[in-house]
Amino acid sequence: MIIDYDIDNLILLYVIMTPVKYSKIPIMQNPSEKETLLEFPCEFSVKAMGYASDTLDAEIIAIVKQHVPDLSENPATSKASRNGKYRSITVTFMAHSKAQLDAIYQDLTDSDKVVMAL
Repeated sequence: MIIDYDIDNLILLYVIMTPVKYSKIPIMQNPSEKETLLEFPCEFSVKAMGYASDTLDAEIIAIVKQHVPDLSENPATSKASRNGKYRSITVTFMAHSKAQLDAIYQDLTDSDKVVMAL
């Protein structure tokens, strides 16, 4: 059996299989605003998933509103999982910086109500 690898795949394989403490990839201490493909300001959607509850939507919106004071009146859509155990909430807003998005994701993942944020 012949396996055809190109250099990009080999580098990716090396990075995936190399333990972090031995990794040769430089760690950036102060990420800059240029480290994103997004051009700000832009419309952005954040999706958070948690255990279904009557207050989950409001709690997710409140977290996002801490960082986006001019959030629109009805910024979110939500959907229950097939068996109803989980609920996903998508909040769409105008993002102004990578730092703003990082702060929103950090607060969402810090919440005990949120299982996952995308």
